[in-house]
Amino acid sequence: MTDAKTHRCPNCGGFLTFNPNDQKFHCPYCLSIFTEAEIASFVKANPEIAEQTDTENTIKRDATQQVDLYRCSSCGAEIYTSATTAATFCYYCHNPVVLVDRLSGEFAPEQLIPFQMDQKEAQEAFKNWIKHKHYVNKNFYNQDQIEKLSGVYFPFWYIQSEGDSEFSAKAREIRIWRVGEIEYTETKEYEVHRKNYLKFYHLLKSGLTKNIKQKMFENVEPFDFKALVDFKTPYLAGFQAEKRDIEYQAISESINDELEGYGEELVHAQVNTDYQSISNSHLNFNDKVSPSYLLLPLWVLTYHHNDKVYYFAINGQTGKISGILPINQFKLILHALFIFSLVLVIGLIVGYLV
Repeated sequence: MTDAKTHRCPNCGGFLTFNPNDQKFHCPYCLSIFTEAEIASFVKANPEIAEQTDTENTIKRDATQQVDLYRCSSCGAEIYTSATTAATFCYYCHNPVVLVDRLSGEFAPEQLIPFQMDQKEAQEAFKNWIKHKHYVNKNFYNQDQIEKLSGVYFPFWYIQSEGDSEFSAKAREIRIWRVGEIEYTETKEYEVHRKNYLKFYHLLKSGLTKNIKQKMFENVEPFDFKALVDFKTPYLAGFQAEKRDIEYQAISESINDELEGYGEELVHAQVNTDYQSISNSHLNFNDKVSPSYLLLPLWVLTYHHNDKVYYFAINGQTGKISGILPINQFKLILHALFIFSLVLVIGLIVGYLV
């Protein structure tokens, strides 16, 4: 079982939510506003009040439906969550809840980037983006659908690497010139050795299995990692969050291969500027990899149509947009037929006049 935690207002005891616009914590009841430092100070002095842990309504697993269930401490409604849900809110009274055990111990993120866009800004960005897409199924962007746009912190592995590389290869340089009617060719061959110190920054890998096939998460990069802050659960209040289900050990080998590939490309690019051809190359890369577990902000929208799932995502920090759209085939065909008919009529008229 997992304890459910709600962050409470120091003034009235109502629940707090994080506001991306001013990067502060707001109480919707007494309208108080607090900084992160003020919340931390209050939590330290009054932990039993500031971070109310509902031990009576802990998360319980419903084995028949493969979901977890908890009862909202505010209104008593039953809320279902998936096994990877780490923060959510009651769909009836909007009481925000953090599922403590899923973000503590080995599953505690080291840092996160707080949301910079609120829901209203995300909805406007979606409307501005979709109005240029003329053949999208209308149900994808009706008002009911737009209101389902959700702010979610997704888990990522953030990798930085540095190390020494040693490169060896055979290189060739060819020079051709003419003297009168005679053409001369000079070929020089070299044994090439290079030693480099390589550093790689900001490599991101999804920490959630169900996001692996969703390329849109790659398409909303990059993030500005200067905005990283130490992880604290109040930042999740009012948003949803997922915990990782991919451990670093499971992807470490593929990451090492990817880093070696980047290293080889860099060294090859350097050597190819000096010689005309390279062969029998070999790279030894002794790297030191430093993985970190982060939560990153995304506004997401999903749409089910004809047994397919379509996705839309906005980078919750930069506003960069990506989406996989459901095309209205009937509208597209109708438009194509109209253009074809119009061209045909114009062609017949021109032909008749000529």
